[in-house]
Amino acid sequence: MTIFSSDDDIERIGRGLLDRTLPKPDWTHAAHFAAALWLLRHRPGLVAQGQVGAIIRAYNVATGGVNDDQGGYHETITVASMRAAAGFLRRYPGETPLWRIADDLVASPLGQPGWLLDYWSRPRLFSVAARWDWLAPDLRPFPW
Repeated sequence: MTIFSSDDDIERIGRGLLDRTLPKPDWTHAAHFAAALWLLRHRPGLVAQGQVGAIIRAYNVATGGVNDDQGGYHETITVASMRAAAGFLRRYPGETPLWRIADDLVASPLGQPGWLLDYWSRPRLFSVAARWDWLAPDLRPFPW
């Protein structure tokens, strides 16, 4: 399955997230991982400094969303997704185009929207506590 056709596709998502110009309908499950891969490769300092949450919260507000107990930014999902994307990225040589990696990731079990439920129970993952802070999985150890 091909979702992305060039690194320009990935860069558009990553930069659109950073500068808050990515259209909200384009902020899909695949786009979340594309942005994660782009940030990991092209803006690792932002990731290392823990700024991804602030970036996503600002994007949500800029596109008309909210960040509250019911919606918007979710810390546990973001941290888990960033860790999974980093683990996936490490499997590839550094010169591998990001669009190929993103397509492979989306075609993997991580590409299924419910992948986190292999590690977290639904009540724990979708709790208010997990939205605001990292909560470790309660079903099985997280491999990343």
